[in-house]
Amino acid sequence: MSRAFVKEDDAGEPPIIPPRAALPPGTTNYVTPTGLEQLRAELTQLEAERSRAEANREDEANRTRQLTILNARLSALNERLASARVIDPANQQPNEVRFGATVTLKTVKGPKPGMKRTFTIVGVDEADVAAGKVAFVAPIARAVVGAKAGEMVSLKLGKTEELVEVTGISY
Repeated sequence: MSRAFVKEDDAGEPPIIPPRAALPPGTTNYVTPTGLEQLRAELTQLEAERSRAEANREDEANRTRQLTILNARLSALNERLASARVIDPANQQPNEVRFGATVTLKTVKGPKPGMKRTFTIVGVDEADVAAGKVAFVAPIARAVVGAKAGEMVSLKLGKTEELVEVTGISY
């Protein structure tokens, strides 16, 4: 068949499906109760999008592409939901940094002595650095897990190393 009779859209590239946040192989998928609710809300939203796409019969090529992307995203999300292990921060030890803790660190030795930073340790799907939520698999979270208030912890941030003090832990 001549290329003159084939629509350009039909020869399109396969759709790019955005990956979920990285969860290292073999790592338990810890989530907070809030994180689980966010995943469930995302599932509801994606299912609604899929229903709208299935109902759209105007552009079959675009419909098929959308459904491929939505079905792949739904599959990945369902895997995350199935593997989710909810950890309620309220049940954690209040004097030790654990999953779900909001931690305040003060730089003792490093490029910016006296600098304070506060973040909450959450699941990979709910991590949002701009909102102060760091995934439990992030290097800074791994460095402080298990520390107690007043304890000194060494942080390796890129090429620099800092000594920080855990000045606050809350759940």
